[in-house]
Amino acid sequence: MHQGNQTTISEFFLLGLTVGSEQQQIIFMLFLSMYLVTMVGNLLIILAIISDTHLHSPMYFFLANLSFIDICFTTTTVPKMLADIQSQSPTISLAGCLTQMYFFMLLVDLDNFLLAAMAYDRYVAICHPLHYAALLSPKHCALLVGTPWVISNLVSVLHLSLLIHLIFCDQRAIPHFFCDLEPILRLACSDTQINNLFMLGIGGTVIFIPFIFILVSYTLIGSTLLRVPSTKGKWKTFSICGSHLSAVSLFYGSIVGVYFLPSSAYSAERDMVAAIMYTIVTPMMNPFFYSLRNKDMKRALRRILS
Repeated sequence: MHQGNQTTISEFFLLGLTVGSEQQQIIFMLFLSMYLVTMVGNLLIILAIISDTHLHSPMYFFLANLSFIDICFTTTTVPKMLADIQSQSPTISLAGCLTQMYFFMLLVDLDNFLLAAMAYDRYVAICHPLHYAALLSPKHCALLVGTPWVISNLVSVLHLSLLIHLIFCDQRAIPHFFCDLEPILRLACSDTQINNLFMLGIGGTVIFIPFIFILVSYTLIGSTLLRVPSTKGKWKTFSICGSHLSAVSLFYGSIVGVYFLPSSAYSAERDMVAAIMYTIVTPMMNPFFYSLRNKDMKRALRRILS
């Protein structure tokens, strides 16, 4: 919490990726390329799942939703970041900042819940295959996708309702490439204790309950795999789960690095690198994680590309 003259803030300066003119075009082209790869890769995943009737199953239903969320998630931050790299004055209005924060928090929570739903799908498929059709019926799949939208919307609105009551000082520089909760709270003159408690309490619950659910699911899957006599059968099952575990590790590793370390360990540079990992790198890598080891997905993608 800063101390300073209280003032009406109408805009903020996003200083996260302010670079010299000689590196500006390199950074711009790098992130533009990553954004385009993310868009094309996730769109191909969605089109492949829609067009191939062999992929009309719960696992691919969740994957198509994850790809859609990743497209929206990346679009929330990257286009503005690219414009700011080229701009001499990388500003964002207060309304624009709050809007970006709303969609960012909504989509990161949805990503989190979908990863848990995909872990549940693998758990049921491997540990209870005879009950798969009943436990993951179209109605249950719709609930597993629809309920997180309600919860994530509620959490995002509550965060914003607490934010709009804060008083900001004359400090307007955000050491980040988008409006994130932690750096915004550090600009406030008024007491942010309730905001911090809510971020750790409710935000931590929304993040860690699905994460624990994923860990428990894969622990049970692992114990089931140990009883499979065929080495080939173990490897086939592990290759399917390995894609999901790669995405989970990259996503949660960077999330914890940003939001759940002690405030005394806060570093704007470290947070920015971790944010790049889960806002840009993870959505870009997900299509590769879920297609390179999947014969059905590769066949569907080849059919589309040909």
